[in-house]
Amino acid sequence: MPVSRSRKPKSNRAPGPGRKPASGGRSPGRRPAGAGDGGRSRRLVFGVVAVVVVLFLLLGSVAALLVGGGDEASDGAGGEESVVPLPDGHPALELARRDADDPLAIGDVDAPVVVIEYADFQCAFCGTHARGVHERLVEEYVATGVVRIEFRNFPINGPESDAAARAAWAAGRQGRFEEFYLAAFAEEFHLDSGRFSEEGLRELAEEAGVPDVELMLTEMELPEAGEAVGADAEEAMELGIVTPPSFLVNGHPVQGARPFAEFAELIEPLAEAAGES
Repeated sequence: MPVSRSRKPKSNRAPGPGRKPASGGRSPGRRPAGAGDGGRSRRLVFGVVAVVVVLFLLLGSVAALLVGGGDEASDGAGGEESVVPLPDGHPALELARRDADDPLAIGDVDAPVVVIEYADFQCAFCGTHARGVHERLVEEYVATGVVRIEFRNFPINGPESDAAARAAWAAGRQGRFEEFYLAAFAEEFHLDSGRFSEEGLRELAEEAGVPDVELMLTEMELPEAGEAVGADAEEAMELGIVTPPSFLVNGHPVQGARPFAEFAELIEPLAEAAGES
């Protein structure tokens, strides 16, 4: 399914306030694909990571089918004894931004484990993850400094998904991304239900405690909002990810709304190995 209008062609319009100018119309912080050695290196990194991610996701899907899924599939990650940290310098590890000013991230910037989440606000399984596993991850690992969660917008379900992604980005500009994330996923709903219409977004912003709701609604329409969302979606597609939610746990892929135990079976040994290094 195509990503919505967030994947519009990059423009050379001036960026909004507080953002650095983007080179050549590309998204902020992303080099043009053909920018000499840097561009070639970036394509090579994504090519290598995409192969790794696709293979892991395919193997993970087969394993899930074999064990039947659900909570009974909690051993699908292979158990702690089979988790081997990726070597330093591995391309998959470079995807973690570890930017202290990243408004779409929570947790210590130097946490030993980074969980990257690719999600669509209209994805039912993303909602299942947010209402269950996400809250446990925050309580047990983020709050204790073990895990940092970095969110990537991957809106594949049409205009309302795109609007929600841009609104979440704008809420993050006011320091309320996590609150908006939880409000948006707080209950089940149907696709294109109007939850992410202008009025729906206004209500969610108020629920999330966004200080200036009108500013959020204005900033979500900035060109840089579309560029930021489009950059996240492009990253997901370059990795071969086709359905949300998908995750990278220190580079180890996890597909779908998996049980908390599967995340724990990755996080625990990876954190322990990081502490020993």
